[in-house]
Amino acid sequence: MANPLYRNDSPGQLPQSWYVASTDIPPERPPLYGHTTADVCIIGAGFTGLSAARHLAAKGLDVVVLDAHRVGFGASGRNGGQVCSGYNTPQRALAKTYGTNHAAQLWALTEEAKDDIRMLCLAEVPEANYRAGVAEAATRPGEVADMHRNAEYLQETYGYDKISALGRDAVRGLIKTNDYFGGHLDMGAGHLHPLRFVFGMARLAEAAGARIFERAEVHHIVHGDPAELRTIKGRVKANHVILAGNGYLPNIARAVTAKILPVNSFIAATEPLGDLAATVLTQDIAVSDSKFVLNYYRMSEDKRLLFGGRPSYQIAFPKDIAPMLHDRMIAMFPQLAGVRVDYAWGGTLGITTSRLPAVQRVAPNVVSASGFSGHGVALSGLAGKIMAEAIAGQAGRFDTLQALNVPSFPGGPALRAPILRLAMTWYAMRDRLGL
Repeated sequence: MANPLYRNDSPGQLPQSWYVASTDIPPERPPLYGHTTADVCIIGAGFTGLSAARHLAAKGLDVVVLDAHRVGFGASGRNGGQVCSGYNTPQRALAKTYGTNHAAQLWALTEEAKDDIRMLCLAEVPEANYRAGVAEAATRPGEVADMHRNAEYLQETYGYDKISALGRDAVRGLIKTNDYFGGHLDMGAGHLHPLRFVFGMARLAEAAGARIFERAEVHHIVHGDPAELRTIKGRVKANHVILAGNGYLPNIARAVTAKILPVNSFIAATEPLGDLAATVLTQDIAVSDSKFVLNYYRMSEDKRLLFGGRPSYQIAFPKDIAPMLHDRMIAMFPQLAGVRVDYAWGGTLGITTSRLPAVQRVAPNVVSASGFSGHGVALSGLAGKIMAEAIAGQAGRFDTLQALNVPSFPGGPALRAPILRLAMTWYAMRDRLGL
Protein backbone atom coordinates (compact mmCIF):
# COMPACT_ATOMS: atom_id res chain seq x y z
CA MET A 1 0.00 0.00 0.00
CA ALA A 2 1.24 3.49 -0.84
CA ASN A 3 2.71 5.57 1.94
CA PRO A 4 -0.26 7.51 3.40
CA LEU A 5 1.97 10.53 3.86
CA TYR A 6 2.40 11.11 0.14
CA ARG A 7 -0.23 9.21 -1.84
CA ASN A 8 -2.48 12.29 -2.14
CA ASP A 9 -0.23 15.19 -1.13
CA SER A 10 3.04 16.88 -2.00
CA PRO A 11 5.73 17.15 0.68
CA GLY A 12 5.10 20.01 3.06
CA GLN A 13 2.24 21.50 1.02
CA LEU A 14 -0.98 22.30 2.86
CA PRO A 15 -4.16 21.58 0.85
CA GLN A 16 -5.93 24.31 -1.12
CA SER A 17 -8.75 24.56 1.39
CA TRP A 18 -10.88 27.37 2.75
CA TYR A 19 -9.18 26.72 6.08
CA VAL A 20 -5.78 27.57 4.58
CA ALA A 21 -7.18 30.56 2.67
CA SER A 22 -8.71 31.99 5.87
CA THR A 23 -5.68 31.48 8.13
CA ASP A 24 -2.39 33.30 8.64
CA ILE A 25 0.01 30.43 7.93
CA PRO A 26 3.10 30.58 10.18
CA PRO A 27 6.59 30.28 8.71
CA GLU A 28 7.82 26.75 8.11
CA ARG A 29 9.83 25.27 10.95
CA PRO A 30 13.20 23.68 10.15
CA PRO A 31 13.63 19.94 9.74
CA LEU A 32 15.68 17.89 12.18
CA TYR A 33 19.40 17.99 11.41
CA GLY A 34 21.89 15.80 13.23
CA HIS A 35 21.40 13.96 16.50
CA THR A 36 19.50 15.14 19.55
CA THR A 37 18.05 13.71 22.74
CA ALA A 38 14.75 14.21 24.53
CA ASP A 39 12.73 12.87 27.39
CA VAL A 40 9.85 12.30 24.95
CA CYS A 41 9.73 12.20 21.15
CA ILE A 42 6.33 12.54 19.49
CA ILE A 43 5.57 11.52 15.90
CA GLY A 44 2.85 13.76 14.47
CA ALA A 45 2.11 17.47 14.94
CA GLY A 46 -1.68 17.30 14.93
CA PHE A 47 -4.21 17.54 17.75
CA THR A 48 -2.96 14.40 19.55
CA GLY A 49 0.76 15.05 19.33
CA LEU A 50 0.56 18.75 20.15
CA SER A 51 -1.74 18.16 23.11
CA ALA A 52 0.71 15.62 24.50
CA ALA A 53 3.63 17.96 23.82
CA ARG A 54 2.01 20.90 25.61
CA HIS A 55 1.12 18.89 28.70
CA LEU A 56 4.49 17.13 28.91
CA ALA A 57 6.49 20.32 28.39
CA ALA A 58 4.41 22.02 31.08
CA LYS A 59 5.55 19.25 33.44
CA GLY A 60 9.16 20.18 32.73
CA LEU A 61 10.02 17.34 30.32
CA ASP A 62 12.18 17.90 27.25
CA VAL A 63 9.87 17.20 24.29
CA VAL A 64 10.61 16.88 20.57
CA VAL A 65 7.79 16.70 17.99
CA LEU A 66 8.54 15.37 14.50
CA ASP A 67 6.15 15.81 11.58
CA ALA A 68 6.74 14.52 8.06
CA HIS A 69 5.04 17.58 6.58
CA ARG A 70 3.80 20.65 8.50
CA VAL A 71 1.93 21.30 11.73
CA GLY A 72 -1.73 20.54 11.06
CA PHE A 73 -1.00 19.00 7.67
CA GLY A 74 -3.13 15.89 8.26
CA ALA A 75 -6.68 15.42 9.47
CA SER A 76 -6.26 17.99 12.25
CA GLY A 77 -6.09 20.84 9.74
CA ARG A 78 -8.64 19.52 7.22
CA ASN A 79 -11.59 18.07 9.12
CA GLY A 80 -15.19 19.22 9.47
CA GLY A 81 -14.46 21.02 12.75
CA GLN A 82 -17.18 19.26 14.79
CA VAL A 83 -16.46 18.92 18.51
CA CYS A 84 -18.76 15.97 19.19
CA SER A 85 -20.01 14.43 22.42
CA GLY A 86 -19.09 10.88 23.28
CA TYR A 87 -17.72 8.30 20.89
CA ASN A 88 -18.74 6.87 17.53
CA THR A 89 -20.70 4.30 19.56
CA PRO A 90 -23.74 5.27 21.67
CA GLN A 91 -23.30 5.35 25.44
CA ARG A 92 -26.13 2.82 25.82
CA ALA A 93 -24.10 0.34 23.80
CA LEU A 94 -20.91 1.08 25.75
CA ALA A 95 -22.72 0.48 29.05
CA LYS A 96 -24.03 -2.85 27.78
CA THR A 97 -20.58 -3.97 26.61
CA TYR A 98 -18.32 -2.55 29.32
CA GLY A 99 -20.64 -2.08 32.30
CA THR A 100 -22.14 1.09 33.72
CA ASN A 101 -19.09 2.12 35.75
CA HIS A 102 -16.61 1.85 32.88
CA ALA A 103 -19.07 3.56 30.52
CA ALA A 104 -19.51 6.40 33.01
CA GLN A 105 -15.73 6.86 33.14
CA LEU A 106 -15.61 6.94 29.35
CA TRP A 107 -18.38 9.55 29.23
CA ALA A 108 -16.62 11.71 31.81
CA LEU A 109 -13.48 11.68 29.66
CA THR A 110 -15.33 12.94 26.60
CA GLU A 111 -17.00 15.69 28.62
CA GLU A 112 -13.55 16.76 29.80
CA ALA A 113 -12.34 16.69 26.18
CA LYS A 114 -15.02 19.17 25.11
CA ASP A 115 -14.45 21.37 28.15
CA ASP A 116 -10.72 21.50 27.39
CA ILE A 117 -11.42 22.71 23.86
CA ARG A 118 -13.93 25.33 24.94
CA MET A 119 -11.55 26.69 27.57
CA LEU A 120 -8.60 26.73 25.19
CA CYS A 121 -10.60 28.61 22.59
CA LEU A 122 -11.90 31.08 25.15
CA ALA A 123 -8.59 31.79 26.87
CA GLU A 124 -5.81 31.04 24.39
CA VAL A 125 -7.03 30.43 20.82
CA PRO A 126 -10.04 32.71 20.21
CA GLU A 127 -9.23 32.79 16.51
CA ALA A 128 -10.54 29.20 16.29
CA ASN A 129 -14.01 30.74 16.61
CA TYR A 130 -15.65 28.01 18.72
CA ARG A 131 -19.47 27.96 18.51
CA ALA A 132 -21.95 25.71 20.29
CA GLY A 133 -24.37 23.28 18.69
CA VAL A 134 -24.25 20.01 16.74
CA ALA A 135 -27.35 18.29 15.35
CA GLU A 136 -27.60 14.67 14.31
CA ALA A 137 -30.36 14.03 11.79
CA ALA A 138 -32.12 10.80 10.81
CA THR A 139 -32.46 10.01 7.12
CA ARG A 140 -34.93 7.15 7.77
CA PRO A 141 -38.12 7.27 9.87
CA GLY A 142 -37.15 4.12 11.76
CA GLU A 143 -33.98 5.73 13.13
CA VAL A 144 -35.70 8.55 15.00
CA ALA A 145 -36.88 6.57 18.02
CA ASP A 146 -33.40 5.15 18.57
CA MET A 147 -31.83 8.62 18.40
CA HIS A 148 -34.36 9.87 20.93
CA ARG A 149 -33.60 6.95 23.25
CA ASN A 150 -29.89 7.76 23.04
CA ALA A 151 -30.60 11.38 24.01
CA GLU A 152 -32.88 10.31 26.87
CA TYR A 153 -30.22 7.90 28.13
CA LEU A 154 -27.69 10.73 28.41
CA GLN A 155 -30.22 12.91 30.20
CA GLU A 156 -31.32 10.25 32.67
CA THR A 157 -28.02 8.46 33.28
CA TYR A 158 -25.53 11.33 33.33
CA GLY A 159 -27.78 14.33 33.93
CA TYR A 160 -26.73 15.69 30.55
CA ASP A 161 -29.25 18.46 29.95
CA LYS A 162 -27.66 19.99 26.84
CA ILE A 163 -29.23 17.56 24.38
CA SER A 164 -32.82 17.69 23.16
CA ALA A 165 -34.82 15.41 20.88
CA LEU A 166 -36.10 16.76 17.59
CA GLY A 167 -39.20 15.56 15.79
CA ARG A 168 -39.78 15.87 12.06
CA ASP A 169 -41.11 19.42 12.13
CA ALA A 170 -38.41 20.60 14.54
CA VAL A 171 -35.52 19.18 12.54
CA ARG A 172 -36.90 20.61 9.30
CA GLY A 173 -37.36 23.98 10.96
CA LEU A 174 -33.68 23.90 11.88
CA ILE A 175 -32.27 22.31 8.71
CA LYS A 176 -34.08 23.37 5.55
CA THR A 177 -34.19 20.07 3.69
CA ASN A 178 -36.85 17.42 3.27
CA ASP A 179 -34.35 14.59 3.76
CA TYR A 180 -34.68 14.31 7.54
CA PHE A 181 -37.31 12.78 9.82
CA GLY A 182 -36.03 13.79 13.27
CA GLY A 183 -32.91 13.61 15.40
CA HIS A 184 -31.42 15.55 18.27
CA LEU A 185 -29.62 18.83 18.95
CA ASP A 186 -26.62 18.84 21.27
CA MET A 187 -25.73 22.30 22.54
CA GLY A 188 -22.94 20.83 24.67
CA ALA A 189 -21.10 19.96 21.47
CA GLY A 190 -19.77 22.55 19.04
CA HIS A 191 -17.68 23.43 16.02
CA LEU A 192 -14.56 25.44 15.26
CA HIS A 193 -11.94 26.35 12.66
CA PRO A 194 -9.61 23.34 12.99
CA LEU A 195 -6.53 24.71 11.24
CA ARG A 196 -6.43 27.86 13.37
CA PHE A 197 -6.97 25.68 16.43
CA VAL A 198 -4.07 23.32 15.63
CA PHE A 199 -1.77 26.27 14.93
CA GLY A 200 -2.78 27.68 18.31
CA MET A 201 -1.95 24.36 19.96
CA ALA A 202 1.50 24.39 18.35
CA ARG A 203 2.09 27.91 19.62
CA LEU A 204 1.16 26.86 23.15
CA ALA A 205 3.32 23.73 23.01
CA GLU A 206 6.35 25.75 21.92
CA ALA A 207 5.67 28.37 24.58
CA ALA A 208 5.78 25.55 27.15
CA GLY A 209 9.19 24.47 25.80
CA ALA A 210 8.49 21.78 23.20
CA ARG A 211 10.63 21.67 20.05
CA ILE A 212 8.76 21.08 16.77
CA PHE A 213 10.50 19.98 13.57
CA GLU A 214 8.71 19.91 10.21
CA ARG A 215 9.49 17.84 7.10
CA ALA A 216 11.06 15.33 9.49
CA GLU A 217 9.56 11.98 8.51
CA VAL A 218 10.45 9.12 10.86
CA HIS A 219 11.28 6.11 8.72
CA HIS A 220 12.46 3.75 11.46
CA ILE A 221 12.19 3.26 15.21
CA VAL A 222 14.92 1.32 17.03
CA HIS A 223 13.23 0.05 20.17
CA GLY A 224 15.16 0.11 23.40
CA ASP A 225 15.78 2.25 26.45
CA PRO A 226 16.24 4.85 25.14
CA ALA A 227 14.48 4.39 21.81
CA GLU A 228 15.98 5.91 18.68
CA LEU A 229 13.87 7.58 15.97
CA ARG A 230 15.52 8.00 12.60
CA THR A 231 14.72 10.56 9.91
CA ILE A 232 16.57 11.14 6.66
CA LYS A 233 18.58 14.03 8.12
CA GLY A 234 18.67 13.32 11.84
CA ARG A 235 18.03 11.08 14.82
CA VAL A 236 16.40 11.47 18.22
CA LYS A 237 17.15 9.33 21.25
CA ALA A 238 14.26 9.50 23.70
CA ASN A 239 13.24 7.81 26.92
CA HIS A 240 9.61 7.72 25.74
CA VAL A 241 7.89 7.77 22.35
CA ILE A 242 4.33 8.78 21.39
CA LEU A 243 2.90 7.69 18.05
CA ALA A 244 0.31 10.29 17.00
CA GLY A 245 0.10 9.95 13.22
CA ASN A 246 -3.39 8.40 13.10
CA GLY A 247 -4.47 7.75 9.48
CA TYR A 248 -1.21 9.23 8.18
CA LEU A 249 1.13 7.00 10.19
CA PRO A 250 3.33 4.98 7.83
CA ASN A 251 3.95 1.32 8.57
CA ILE A 252 6.66 1.87 11.19
CA ALA A 253 4.58 0.32 13.99
CA ARG A 254 2.55 -2.67 12.75
CA ALA A 255 0.75 -3.03 16.08
CA VAL A 256 -0.82 0.37 15.37
CA THR A 257 -1.41 0.21 11.62
CA ALA A 258 -3.08 -3.21 11.90
CA LYS A 259 -5.87 -1.59 13.94
CA ILE A 260 -6.30 1.58 11.87
CA LEU A 261 -7.85 1.93 8.44
CA PRO A 262 -7.14 5.22 6.63
CA VAL A 263 -10.40 6.49 5.09
CA ASN A 264 -10.66 9.56 2.89
CA SER A 265 -13.21 12.30 3.49
CA PHE A 266 -13.87 15.45 1.48
CA ILE A 267 -15.19 18.97 2.02
CA ALA A 268 -16.43 21.64 -0.37
CA ALA A 269 -16.74 25.31 0.55
CA THR A 270 -19.26 27.36 -1.40
CA GLU A 271 -19.01 31.01 -2.22
CA PRO A 272 -20.34 33.25 0.60
CA LEU A 273 -24.11 32.76 0.73
CA GLY A 274 -25.18 35.97 2.44
CA ASP A 275 -28.91 35.91 3.19
CA LEU A 276 -29.21 32.55 1.41
CA ALA A 277 -27.44 30.91 4.38
CA ALA A 278 -30.63 31.15 6.43
CA THR A 279 -32.43 29.03 3.84
CA VAL A 280 -30.07 26.15 4.72
CA LEU A 281 -29.54 26.43 8.49
CA THR A 282 -31.65 28.62 10.74
CA GLN A 283 -29.13 28.41 13.61
CA ASP A 284 -25.32 28.56 13.59
CA ILE A 285 -24.84 24.84 14.24
CA ALA A 286 -23.02 21.92 12.67
CA VAL A 287 -24.93 18.92 11.31
CA SER A 288 -24.19 15.29 10.58
CA ASP A 289 -26.68 12.75 9.38
CA SER A 290 -27.29 9.05 9.83
CA LYS A 291 -26.24 7.83 6.42
CA PHE A 292 -23.46 5.28 6.66
CA VAL A 293 -21.79 7.29 3.89
CA LEU A 294 -22.65 10.35 5.92
CA ASN A 295 -22.99 14.04 5.11
CA TYR A 296 -21.72 16.69 7.53
CA TYR A 297 -21.86 20.44 7.17
CA ARG A 298 -21.96 23.87 8.81
CA MET A 299 -21.61 27.54 7.94
CA SER A 300 -18.25 29.30 8.01
CA GLU A 301 -17.82 32.67 9.66
CA ASP A 302 -18.26 34.33 6.24
CA LYS A 303 -21.41 32.28 5.55
CA ARG A 304 -19.99 29.70 3.18
CA LEU A 305 -21.55 26.26 3.43
CA LEU A 306 -18.79 23.81 4.35
CA PHE A 307 -20.27 20.56 3.08
CA GLY A 308 -18.46 17.28 3.68
CA GLY A 309 -18.88 13.60 3.06
CA ARG A 310 -17.13 10.34 2.21
CA PRO A 311 -18.29 9.50 -1.29
CA SER A 312 -15.04 7.73 -2.30
CA TYR A 313 -13.28 4.76 -0.70
CA GLN A 314 -10.31 4.46 -3.02
CA ILE A 315 -6.81 5.05 -1.72
CA ALA A 316 -6.27 7.96 -4.11
CA PHE A 317 -8.38 11.11 -4.00
CA PRO A 318 -10.78 11.42 -6.93
CA LYS A 319 -10.14 14.21 -9.42
CA ASP A 320 -13.73 15.47 -9.27
CA ILE A 321 -14.10 16.32 -5.57
CA ALA A 322 -15.93 19.61 -6.16
CA PRO A 323 -18.65 18.37 -8.57
CA MET A 324 -19.10 15.17 -6.58
CA LEU A 325 -19.83 17.09 -3.37
CA HIS A 326 -21.80 19.78 -5.21
CA ASP A 327 -24.18 17.14 -6.54
CA ARG A 328 -24.72 15.70 -3.04
CA MET A 329 -25.24 19.18 -1.62
CA ILE A 330 -27.79 20.21 -4.26
CA ALA A 331 -29.69 16.95 -3.84
CA MET A 332 -30.24 17.94 -0.21
CA PHE A 333 -30.57 21.70 -0.70
CA PRO A 334 -31.99 22.44 -4.17
CA GLN A 335 -32.25 26.10 -3.15
CA LEU A 336 -28.44 26.26 -3.67
CA ALA A 337 -28.55 25.07 -7.28
CA GLY A 338 -26.87 28.20 -8.65
CA VAL A 339 -24.23 28.49 -5.93
CA ARG A 340 -20.55 28.22 -6.84
CA VAL A 341 -18.02 25.99 -5.03
CA ASP A 342 -14.85 27.97 -4.32
CA TYR A 343 -12.75 25.30 -2.55
CA ALA A 344 -12.74 21.52 -2.36
CA TRP A 345 -10.24 19.34 -0.54
CA GLY A 346 -9.73 15.92 0.97
CA GLY A 347 -8.07 14.39 3.98
CA THR A 348 -7.57 11.05 5.67
CA LEU A 349 -8.98 9.97 9.02
CA GLY A 350 -8.37 6.74 10.92
CA ILE A 351 -11.20 4.37 11.75
CA THR A 352 -11.22 1.12 13.72
CA THR A 353 -13.31 -2.04 13.47
CA SER A 354 -15.23 -1.14 16.65
CA ARG A 355 -15.29 2.64 15.90
CA LEU A 356 -13.61 3.18 19.29
CA PRO A 357 -10.16 4.77 19.66
CA ALA A 358 -7.15 2.46 19.69
CA VAL A 359 -5.07 3.47 22.70
CA GLN A 360 -2.22 1.06 23.32
CA ARG A 361 1.22 0.51 24.73
CA VAL A 362 3.28 -0.64 21.77
CA ALA A 363 6.43 -1.21 23.84
CA PRO A 364 7.35 -0.50 27.47
CA ASN A 365 8.25 3.10 26.55
CA VAL A 366 6.14 3.57 23.40
CA VAL A 367 2.44 4.55 23.49
CA SER A 368 -0.03 5.29 20.73
CA ALA A 369 -3.54 6.72 20.28
CA SER A 370 -5.38 6.74 16.97
CA GLY A 371 -8.53 5.60 15.17
CA PHE A 372 -10.92 8.22 16.54
CA SER A 373 -13.41 7.29 13.81
CA GLY A 374 -14.87 10.70 13.09
CA HIS A 375 -14.80 12.01 16.69
CA GLY A 376 -11.20 13.11 16.62
CA VAL A 377 -11.49 16.85 17.20
CA ALA A 378 -12.36 16.27 20.85
CA LEU A 379 -10.97 12.79 21.50
CA SER A 380 -7.55 13.29 19.94
CA GLY A 381 -6.57 16.15 22.23
CA LEU A 382 -7.81 14.21 25.24
CA ALA A 383 -5.78 11.17 24.13
CA GLY A 384 -2.66 13.31 23.96
CA LYS A 385 -3.31 14.61 27.45
CA ILE A 386 -3.86 11.10 28.83
CA MET A 387 -0.70 9.72 27.17
CA ALA A 388 1.21 12.58 28.77
CA GLU A 389 -0.22 11.52 32.14
CA ALA A 390 0.85 7.92 31.56
CA ILE A 391 4.41 8.94 30.72
CA ALA A 392 4.50 11.10 33.85
CA GLY A 393 3.52 8.07 35.94
CA GLN A 394 -0.27 8.35 36.18
CA ALA A 395 -1.60 5.62 33.91
CA GLY A 396 -5.11 5.12 35.34
CA ARG A 397 -6.97 7.04 32.64
CA PHE A 398 -4.74 5.57 29.94
CA ASP A 399 -5.76 2.12 31.17
CA THR A 400 -9.45 3.12 30.96
CA LEU A 401 -9.06 3.80 27.24
CA GLN A 402 -6.64 0.95 26.60
CA ALA A 403 -9.28 -1.49 27.91
CA LEU A 404 -11.55 -0.75 24.93
CA ASN A 405 -11.85 -3.68 22.54
CA VAL A 406 -10.28 -2.65 19.22
CA PRO A 407 -9.43 -5.73 17.14
CA SER A 408 -7.04 -5.65 14.23
CA PHE A 409 -8.52 -5.58 10.76
CA PRO A 410 -8.82 -9.04 9.19
CA GLY A 411 -5.78 -9.81 7.11
CA GLY A 412 -3.74 -7.01 8.63
CA PRO A 413 -2.61 -3.94 6.67
CA ALA A 414 -2.52 -5.81 3.32
CA LEU A 415 -6.21 -6.77 3.26
CA ARG A 416 -7.91 -4.10 5.38
CA ALA A 417 -8.46 -1.66 2.50
CA PRO A 418 -9.97 -4.13 -0.03
CA ILE A 419 -12.27 -5.59 2.63
CA LEU A 420 -13.47 -2.16 3.71
CA ARG A 421 -14.02 -1.01 0.13
CA LEU A 422 -16.35 -3.95 -0.42
CA ALA A 423 -18.24 -3.15 2.78
CA MET A 424 -18.43 0.55 1.99
CA THR A 425 -19.73 -0.12 -1.51
CA TRP A 426 -22.51 -2.21 0.00
CA TYR A 427 -23.46 0.45 2.55
CA ALA A 428 -23.30 3.20 -0.06
CA MET A 429 -25.79 1.21 -2.17
CA ARG A 430 -28.04 0.83 0.87
CA ASP A 431 -27.94 4.60 1.44
CA ARG A 432 -28.88 5.28 -2.18
CA LEU A 433 -31.75 2.82 -2.02
CA GLY A 434 -32.93 4.13 1.37
CA LEU A 435 -32.66 0.70 3.02
